[in-house]
Amino acid sequence: MATEHIERKLKLLPDLPGCYLMKDVNGHIIYVGKAKNLKNRVRSYFKSKQVGKRAQLVSEIRDFETIVTSTDKEAFLLEITLIQKHQPYYNTKLKRGTGYPYIKITNERDPQLKLVSKIKKDGGYYFGPYPNVYAAQETLQLLQKVYPLRRCNGPQKRPCLYYHMGQCLGACFKEVPKEKYDAQIEKIKSFLNGNVAPIKNELKRKMEEASSKMEFERAAEYRDQIRYIAMTVEKQKIISNDYTTRDIFAYYMDKGWISIQVFCIRQARLMKRVKRLFPCIDEPEAEFTSFILQYYNQKNVVKPHEVLVPQNIDYQILSDILGIPVRTPQRGQKRDLLKMAQKNSRLVLKEKFRLLELDNRKTTGAMNEIMDALKLPHGHRIEAFDHSHIQGQDLVSAMVCFIDGQPNKNEYRKYKLKTVDHADEAASTQEVIYRRYSRLLKEHAQLPDLILMDGAEIQIDAAVDVLHNQLGIDIPVAGMVKNNHHKTADLMNQDGVKLELDPKSQGFYLLQRIQDEVHRFAITYHRQLHSKNSLASRLEQIPGVGPKTRTKLLRNFHSIKKITEASVEEIQKLGISKKVAQTIHLSAGSIEEGRQDTRLIRKN
Repeated sequence: MATEHIERKLKLLPDLPGCYLMKDVNGHIIYVGKAKNLKNRVRSYFKSKQVGKRAQLVSEIRDFETIVTSTDKEAFLLEITLIQKHQPYYNTKLKRGTGYPYIKITNERDPQLKLVSKIKKDGGYYFGPYPNVYAAQETLQLLQKVYPLRRCNGPQKRPCLYYHMGQCLGACFKEVPKEKYDAQIEKIKSFLNGNVAPIKNELKRKMEEASSKMEFERAAEYRDQIRYIAMTVEKQKIISNDYTTRDIFAYYMDKGWISIQVFCIRQARLMKRVKRLFPCIDEPEAEFTSFILQYYNQKNVVKPHEVLVPQNIDYQILSDILGIPVRTPQRGQKRDLLKMAQKNSRLVLKEKFRLLELDNRKTTGAMNEIMDALKLPHGHRIEAFDHSHIQGQDLVSAMVCFIDGQPNKNEYRKYKLKTVDHADEAASTQEVIYRRYSRLLKEHAQLPDLILMDGAEIQIDAAVDVLHNQLGIDIPVAGMVKNNHHKTADLMNQDGVKLELDPKSQGFYLLQRIQDEVHRFAITYHRQLHSKNSLASRLEQIPGVGPKTRTKLLRNFHSIKKITEASVEEIQKLGISKKVAQTIHLSAGSIEEGRQDTRLIRKN
């Protein structure tokens, strides 16, 4: 079952190829996939019944993001890169490496050409990965014939079979000059980087020659070799043609917002994608340039050998400041990569706008529903209050703040009541309302557009009395009324009239969220305070421990368990005598054992 957040994002998926990254409740990437059509593929996870491991995966998905590519093949290669980078739990098939081979030139005195499954930091040259394993094998064999290096195991005092076949330079029986290897390696690197024309032309000539001699099987072999070259060495946007480290920056600006994408090319592949969205205050070009400079000012960001930017950016200034080449590509693969980054930046911003539109209906729109029901002007800020106690002990109040329908936890406040010593809703409300809004008046701070009390007439009347008669301010007050099942039921206005909101409306949903949140916040604070007070009273039962000593112990150790674990010397360091410290050390252990016994009794 898709969450509301996912349902909204599914509506915004593009009909384009690319990769999708599934995330769990903690934001960790748990699966990476590719698709010819992102919209159809991602929707299929949530719009049809799943079984087995796929069903388990879907049950853990709480969010996803996408990266658009130009072709399905690019999506395939990007998928491999993302799996290697993030090691998602559910990508068992490609988890340990790509599952597809690389062609490697080894880093040794007599180098070899090999087919390997993963990249290691061993100084070798790696090319790939190659989706078609058989094509990679055939291409390797072709290279060993055309540009031989070493195919034997090394010195053995006589030429190996491959030397006689022209596929080994002879390291088996003689010392091959390093210059000879270097020349061959340069040709192999050139070939694997896409310069295949000389070999392809030679193969075509041999194919035509064999065909003219009626040697059709040999002609077919040459034809297959040409096809394998196309499968393994053809140019890709995701896998670069060289190993230059480069970052590609692109942006898209609309409706006062700027979307920036950074493609980080490492080891000839797209290893990282950074995306940022923020309001654009200055001109977009200035904001974009400033972002690039700030990006490289971070401690954990290493500058590449080259940076690519769009055409309307002053790349010369950037280059002078950063001390690395900054260019605008005009043609070829680099320009295509830049276009792909620009396409992604545009799609991310479009998705942002559509999500904002949907969010506004559910937040600002919901708040407007509440204000309309109360016949009040539309506002932005709601503050809600609730009280909590246990049989009249440890009385507390709590306030939560919602701005445009969203909780703002920085504005939450907790109150330990000072003038009330028993359960009294009216007195508790009067104290907390006076303390909150007398302070806001002194600080000339922003007042709310609406105050909500987690109760009915008693709390509403008490709040209005303080606001009007003691503080002289007029802030609308309403009550959140619960039913017999302690669930949000109605909204009560200042005159005590219940205003029935549609239980299926966004306004009712917001009212329910506010009531649940302020209740949660008040209960949490009360439990913390009650636990602390209980601990304080137990400590004062220890002979020699008075209020000052108790305060020292609580401030430094916070719990009986930590006091028990502390040595007598550590307790003495707080300015407590040795005799009292020994008594505390022994008595705290008894108190802790008593707490554990109590927990055991409750459990049983």
